[in-house]
Amino acid sequence: MRKLLYLLAVVTSSFTAEAQQADYRLVIGTYTAPGKSEGIYVYDFNTATADLNQVSVQKNVINPSFLALTADKKFIYAVNEDADKSTVSAFSFDAATGKLGFLNKQNSEGADPCYLIADDKHVITANYSGGSIAVFERDRSGALTPAKQVIQHTGSSIDKSRQESAHVHMVRFTPDRKYIVCNDLGEDKVSLYAYDKDAEENVLTLKDSISVKPGSGPRHIVFGKSGKYAYLIQEMHGDITAFSYNEGTLNKIQETSMVDKNFKGENGGSDIQISADGKFLYAANRGTANTITTFAIGKDGKLTKKGQVNTNGKNPRAFTIDPSGNWLLVGHQNTNDIVIFKRNQITGEIKDTGKKIEIGAPVCFIFVPKK
Repeated sequence: MRKLLYLLAVVTSSFTAEAQQADYRLVIGTYTAPGKSEGIYVYDFNTATADLNQVSVQKNVINPSFLALTADKKFIYAVNEDADKSTVSAFSFDAATGKLGFLNKQNSEGADPCYLIADDKHVITANYSGGSIAVFERDRSGALTPAKQVIQHTGSSIDKSRQESAHVHMVRFTPDRKYIVCNDLGEDKVSLYAYDKDAEENVLTLKDSISVKPGSGPRHIVFGKSGKYAYLIQEMHGDITAFSYNEGTLNKIQETSMVDKNFKGENGGSDIQISADGKFLYAANRGTANTITTFAIGKDGKLTKKGQVNTNGKNPRAFTIDPSGNWLLVGHQNTNDIVIFKRNQITGEIKDTGKKIEIGAPVCFIFVPKK
């Protein structure tokens, strides 16, 4: 009887381990110029061991720094940061083979798009240098039509070297999908646009706009698990602003910092992520800091700082938490690598595993189930 129970335990353990192994594709957006990258990379990711194995690379794509995956997992869209010649590209994606297929590209209608989102009808870009938002429609093949709406931001803020004009840094759907949040680093503003998916022309209509601390430079925003709270990382000050959210309205409830009191270097807040269980928030600081700070999220939505680690690379432009919740992967733009941290799901603590993957200027990560 004991032998039978032992065999059953071994078989069950084997099936569990097999189910947890390389069951995801990891699609990585990069900067190709200047740098060592050749385009958009696809890796196998093993959720049991955090091992990465390259599957394919989509070459001849200019600076596909940020990517968006459709809900059906069949299409990927990429920005192509190329100053006044910038475009947005559409690709088919086969998760089974890990390969992309180029469909078409369109003018981004604004210089240096740095973020984009997609649903079953539209692709919407944040054009950083151009200070604009552009809305593109998807046709039946997944290809993009020319922009059907362009919203131009104007204005500036107190830092004349970096905020001389509008710099749209991010667009994101609200959890209810009724609105688009837009962060403008140049204007120190966060705007909310009503989203009318079926509109022929005015897909986005301004609903509200919030000014943040002058010179702070709003960059990325994330929503908590409940959808009731949102968290904004300020690129220039290294602050994190917490908001309550309700029906297209944000109200500030807390202002905190990921920067140590004794830090004298240069800040460069970059990415911000929340664990799937909604308990922990992580924020990256570039500049001369090169750190990730961990915060616990309270029931009231407010943040409590729990710890900070060095990312062991230069310019942590982006990071991601894998679907198992056990690993945190940090992409370093300047040292051309991905450093892998082990994550404690109970305490939120992260520790360097010593694992590192060499890849040119990684700046965006998307996990896609193989099946």
